[in-house]
Amino acid sequence: MPAPVPRQRSASVAETATGSTGSTTAGTGGDLTVLVIEDDPTGSFSVPELPDTGGARVRVRSARNLTEAERLLTDDVHCVLVDLALPGAGDDDLATLKDVLRLAPRHAVLALTTSGDAERAAEAVRVGAQDHLFRDELDGRLLNRTVRYAVERKRADTAQMKLAESRLRAQENARLERGLLPTPLLQGSNLRFAARYRPGRSRALLGGDFYDTVRTPDGTVHAMIGDVCGHGPDEAALGVELRIAWRALTFAGLCGDELLSTLQQVLEHERESDEIFATLCTIDIAPDGRRAGLCLAGHPSPLITRGGRAERLLPYESGGPALGLLPRARWPRHQVQLGGVWGLMLFTDGLIEGRSGPGEKERLGDEGLAAMVNRQLGAGLDGEALLESAVAEVRELNGGDLTDDVAVLLLSRGTEPRG
Repeated sequence: MPAPVPRQRSASVAETATGSTGSTTAGTGGDLTVLVIEDDPTGSFSVPELPDTGGARVRVRSARNLTEAERLLTDDVHCVLVDLALPGAGDDDLATLKDVLRLAPRHAVLALTTSGDAERAAEAVRVGAQDHLFRDELDGRLLNRTVRYAVERKRADTAQMKLAESRLRAQENARLERGLLPTPLLQGSNLRFAARYRPGRSRALLGGDFYDTVRTPDGTVHAMIGDVCGHGPDEAALGVELRIAWRALTFAGLCGDELLSTLQQVLEHERESDEIFATLCTIDIAPDGRRAGLCLAGHPSPLITRGGRAERLLPYESGGPALGLLPRARWPRHQVQLGGVWGLMLFTDGLIEGRSGPGEKERLGDEGLAAMVNRQLGAGLDGEALLESAVAEVRELNGGDLTDDVAVLLLSRGTEPRG
């Protein structure tokens, strides 16, 4: 039989539950409540007199079995003290302790045994208890210190577990979002590709903007950039669906109005609300690289750079509506001449809707972007360096971070990138 604890002070359930303060998140400098699970025939657990610690006390509630313990295990209990002498199920002499650990996953748990059972006490800590106490060595100061240490250790373990889980979720989300970002398929093409992507959502890698670039077997290079209205995860998911659908339809041979009409059907089936729409710009560049077909669905026209100058690519006023606005809309495909040496910058409106300067009310707009890119071209920038500088300057002109998603890609022919 376990050795009895010296009965210097007894505290019954009724006495300790009434007026107990604190909670499982209370600081360890205040009162703490301990739930003792012990098969004591008297129905109470004797607690040694605790030292005076500035008025702080350890209060005790007693339970004779797990059923009673579950009823008494309220939020103001900080620690559970389990008597290892309680009979367990089957041959497992730690069965009761394991049941308590499952019953009270957010609470500190202590094992109570005798000094002659040190091996089982150590095993109790290995299976999840914060610490153990020996009945025949127990006094008030030791009980006070051990309970407070156990509560603090449990809190630290819980915080560390939550931090690890948060980091794991962040890593998994990052891997997922990186996997959803496009990988350009341009094998066999002499065109150079660069892109920058910055979602408006804090700590996100993916927003409602989307883009892609592929080369089909006939040598045509197809590029696309789009923007789903809104900035949340649902919009980001819809953007990924539209991008994947665009790539599949492009490899299937669709182009121009036929392609955009099919994408609108995808949008209508997948969107959360009839109010959701998406703008889109598609361009297909002939195998010789000197001409292209352009379609606009409510989207800003690309910039074309030639001879160190940037200008909007015509026709920028004769596109069709955004996808999802009109059920039987049409999107004309316009032939444009590119020439021998050129660069095409496709972008979403997040790049042009920022302020034209710190404190200014006027938006940067298409013309402001063209002027800014001309300054950067004059400074000798192109490729990756041009896009990096453009996004950085747009943010600087805005006077801080942009609230909208930003996607911009650059296809160029006939020049060596310096980025």
